Amino acid sequence: MARGRPKKDEQNSASAAPAKASKNKANGNGANLGFEAQLFLAADKLRKNLEPSDYKHVALGLIFLKYISNAFEAKRGALLAEDPAAAEDPDEYLAENVFWVPKEARWSHLQDSAKQPTIGKLIDDAMSEIEKANAGLKGVLPKDYNRPALDKVMLGELIDLVSGVGMGEPDDKAKDVLGRVYEYFLGGFAGSEGKRGGEFYTPRSVVRVLVEMLEPYKGRVYDPCCGSGGMFVQSEKFVETHGGRIGDIAIYGQESNYTTWRLAKMNLAVRGIDADIRWNNEGSFQKDELKDLRFDYILANPPFNISDWGGERLREDARWTYGAPPVGNANYAWLQHILWHMAPNGTAGVVLANGSMSSAQSGEDTIRRTMVEADVVDCMIALPGQLFYSTPIPACLWFLARNKKGGGKLRDRRGEVLFIDARRLGTLIDRTRRELSDQDVARISSSYHGWREGNGYADVAGFCKSTTLDEIKSQNHVLTPGRYVGAEEVGEEDQSFDEKMRSLAAILREQQVEARNVEAAIWANLSGLGYGG
Repeated sequence: MARGRPKKDEQNSASAAPAKASKNKANGNGANLGFEAQLFLAADKLRKNLEPSDYKHVALGLIFLKYISNAFEAKRGALLAEDPAAAEDPDEYLAENVFWVPKEARWSHLQDSAKQPTIGKLIDDAMSEIEKANAGLKGVLPKDYNRPALDKVMLGELIDLVSGVGMGEPDDKAKDVLGRVYEYFLGGFAGSEGKRGGEFYTPRSVVRVLVEMLEPYKGRVYDPCCGSGGMFVQSEKFVETHGGRIGDIAIYGQESNYTTWRLAKMNLAVRGIDADIRWNNEGSFQKDELKDLRFDYILANPPFNISDWGGERLREDARWTYGAPPVGNANYAWLQHILWHMAPNGTAGVVLANGSMSSAQSGEDTIRRTMVEADVVDCMIALPGQLFYSTPIPACLWFLARNKKGGGKLRDRRGEVLFIDARRLGTLIDRTRRELSDQDVARISSSYHGWREGNGYADVAGFCKSTTLDEIKSQNHVLTPGRYVGAEEVGEEDQSFDEKMRSLAAILREQQVEARNVEAAIWANLSGLGYGG
């Protein structure tokens, strides 16, 4: 399913990468991103007239091939030193989540043949052989490198470029570098494709907010519309960074776009992440592949405001505990699908369009009221605009909890909701895109954890406010953080012109959304009376 995003900017990949590198260094948003940016620019120049959406699979497929070949050679070297016979046993590799790579598919063989006119066929054959040897990769790898439209000289140059990634590094470090390159390329291609790029990629800083808030240390993690798998990669990184064991989380997902599902499978394989990712072209609403499973953590960035989700065929579905969602908008269908799949103590973080916080059309306000009164809403966050490749308007984050009674380090939060207004955070990394820095992510997540744990939390005017259900009721169950957090205590002289304009623009967008919701409700009422025209 496609997420709604802006028009494609063909020059975005070339302009965004260097800016992103320099900004990220300043913000502490990852180490040495200049290397990935330069590599992306070099690869982007090689594509010439090839569309980014097409070239994406060419480049990512080769990075994947290099990664699994490196991992295989490292494991093979260790086995040869211990037991040469074991080095030829595929099960020895699969036991440690290392893919078996047949001799003719190994990177060294392809690198030696990079300048041959038959290189396209050799790569296709290599991909086929790898799929045959590894059941989990069946139908996943790109196998159209030999098509006439693909310049074989460009292909050879791209192989040479990828061959240099991780050279001279120890095995573990080289694999990490390749993983970082793959992740950076995913983001770069999402920027190149603009609106279409939003189908498979959620910006890294938004994923980090979700992961840092939910802290998926142990249990089942699920994404019902998983795109290229970024939520899962960041979840594993979180566990690893905080000293946990990667095997303590089990990953599940579903994706309706076959091409995107393939990207997810490759992305997780590059990271050595074992996951159960399902695909069918009907999607999670019409054919829920994991309908009998419940999950401890759910992270999702569903398509915004999707109207063609088949809601008319699901009016009596058991998932609609809080009310049947409108046929013309799937936002509340996603929220209820996610709530349905949450374990008794499960938590979820969901990215949605801002209108979901205040919409009064087609019964959405009634569903929202029922959810609030059922006390399943834990925290609401308003995000700044320009975070997404797909849309310049700001989105919001819903955090849901099945059990707010507390226990362990968590306090009893029943009857309370935390509101965070993060619209003023973030830094422009190019002319169209904003990114949340490490400091921004830490400020948001630490406020939530302090509130949830009863550990040093205090309301901050203009930023965060702990609110009772009675207060929310007095606001007609509208969940827009700006209604609750109040105004930041800041003098005019402390605000730059850019900050003032950004704040005013965000307020204007929010008011326009509310105005459209009111207008739609009026027309719906008139139609019901026979005056809708």
